[in-house]
Amino acid sequence: MADTAGIIRRIRNEIGDMQSPFLDTYLGADELASYDLSETGVTQVIAKVTTSTPPATVDLTPDTDYVLDANEGRIVLINPAYSPLHHGQTLIVRGVAQGLFTDADLETYIGDAVEQHAYGRSATTRYRDAHGFIRYDHEPITLENLPVVEEPLVAYLAAINCLWTLATDAATDIDISTAEGTFVPRTQRYRQLMQHIGDATTGLQGRYNTLAQQLNVGLARIEMFTARRVSRTTNRLVPVFTEREYDDSSMPRRLLPPIDGQEYDDESGLPSPAYPGLWG
Repeated sequence: MADTAGIIRRIRNEIGDMQSPFLDTYLGADELASYDLSETGVTQVIAKVTTSTPPATVDLTPDTDYVLDANEGRIVLINPAYSPLHHGQTLIVRGVAQGLFTDADLETYIGDAVEQHAYGRSATTRYRDAHGFIRYDHEPITLENLPVVEEPLVAYLAAINCLWTLATDAATDIDISTAEGTFVPRTQRYRQLMQHIGDATTGLQGRYNTLAQQLNVGLARIEMFTARRVSRTTNRLVPVFTEREYDDSSMPRRLLPPIDGQEYDDESGLPSPAYPGLWG
């Protein structure tokens, strides 16, 4: 079973989006009940109020003693005992800054990466049922049964999707040029992101494609498809069934391979002279 936390750590290492702890201390002055934290995008916050006379420490409860704006990095005291923060009281806030992406965001990218990386693949398990017959179980590849050797590939693909998000944000920046000769190349961030994504040798996409080709996995893997045959007597597609092992006693499974073509339906409304359901 793949370790989601390990894949998240690998993604953060790839894109340089590491979480960082912080500790903020605010002295009361009977003026403020809202305080800006030193970090934005915070999580795992622990807040407490200490008093010097008498010495005491009170742990604050979210939504009862304070309200946290995690994205903006702001804490607002709502308990009348601490709002505003009085003289002699000290507010201590300890937490972790989540970086550019939250763990929930990265889990979404990981889910998309697994769907793309394992599309159309399944894991086969051979077993004997309660009646003594040998059967085969075909389970789609998910994060739970993903081979360990493919975990870095999923992390690379999720990191690529993260960088595409950052590149989309940077695409709106424009270069700044003033009459005094000052030039700020703001579009350089976009170009560097795109180069890191798409470079054939050192970019993440190139690294993913190279490893995926060696393991023959991913959307660009080599596949063998089944051609559909049309009966010359009935002009109908001949049914195709999945291949089975010699000792597989399960019922045949019908396949419906996709058919591509440029033909269009007859919309003339003229009835067909052939008997429906038989031939023609």
